[in-house]
Amino acid sequence: MIRAPKFWQAGRGGLASAALLPVAGVYALAGRLRAVFTASRKIPVPVLCIGNLVAGGAGKTPVAIDIAERLRARGIAVHFLSRGYGGAHLGCVRVDPARHGARDVGDEPLLLARHAPTWVSPDRVRGARRAVEAGAELIVMDDGFQNPSLYKDAALVVIDGGFGFGNGRVIPAGPLREPIEDGMARARAAVLIGVDTTGSERVLDALDGAPPVLRARIAPSPGGEDLRGKAVFAFAGIARPAKFYATVRDVGAILQGGRDFPDHHVYGENDLEALSRAARAKSAILVTTAKDAVRLPRHWRDRVRVLDIHLIWEAPAALERFLDDVLDEMRCAR
Repeated sequence: MIRAPKFWQAGRGGLASAALLPVAGVYALAGRLRAVFTASRKIPVPVLCIGNLVAGGAGKTPVAIDIAERLRARGIAVHFLSRGYGGAHLGCVRVDPARHGARDVGDEPLLLARHAPTWVSPDRVRGARRAVEAGAELIVMDDGFQNPSLYKDAALVVIDGGFGFGNGRVIPAGPLREPIEDGMARARAAVLIGVDTTGSERVLDALDGAPPVLRARIAPSPGGEDLRGKAVFAFAGIARPAKFYATVRDVGAILQGGRDFPDHHVYGENDLEALSRAARAKSAILVTTAKDAVRLPRHWRDRVRVLDIHLIWEAPAALERFLDDVLDEMRCAR
């Protein structure tokens, strides 16, 4: 996996980004034409898409898990649908964590499958239909916001407050998968995770009051507090490793060092031996994310501590009312 160029970050651009603007214009146009000329197919149950506008992680998977758990608490049979980025694309399969690994189905579907039945399919319509046949009453997509093949009854766009929309330009001049106005026009709401550190609420300025914004923050899951006061050496192959290192500090661990890997990196023996030596040199515990842990060889998983995370919503009652409204709209539309 390649790393995102530094000029994609907020407040950056320069000659490299400017030189790529014509290509970015073609990329954006191609996306618009695809949306116009692709017939979106409906399935018999509602589809709620959790998407983002930028390449790289924004926090879609924690949001998808949280929303799905809330819907399941209402008695709704929720199934997840994912493309399975980084997997071997076995066709349309239901994820079985006992049988599948990250090389088979991707890392995110393995996390989703801990919470609800999860389907991986590059053909989203086929995957959705299989989920319906298996009893799904509502489908939560953990990606696919820019894929028009499957009709979406509603969509939430997740935004990382620390990264925002980067430099505001479309791939390859910037990180955007599509222009902000195009994407937000299809969103029922935005989910802003963390404080907008891109500068003076620039994310909210870009949204210009529409759609509504739900706010949340990432917090360590219960069990992480036993790392308080302990020396740790952290590593992560996610889009923004600095977010994970901040979480490590939040539990009170003493961060003795960290090592970044590209997003979705599959760890080999050489990687892990080097990490183990670095940790031993600091008399530290090796710590990583839940998403990284499923990409470790099985015989290494007991040797690396996993610090998991969950969402805390700023206004959980408002979120529940929002879900009520979305469910009512979905049902009325059908």
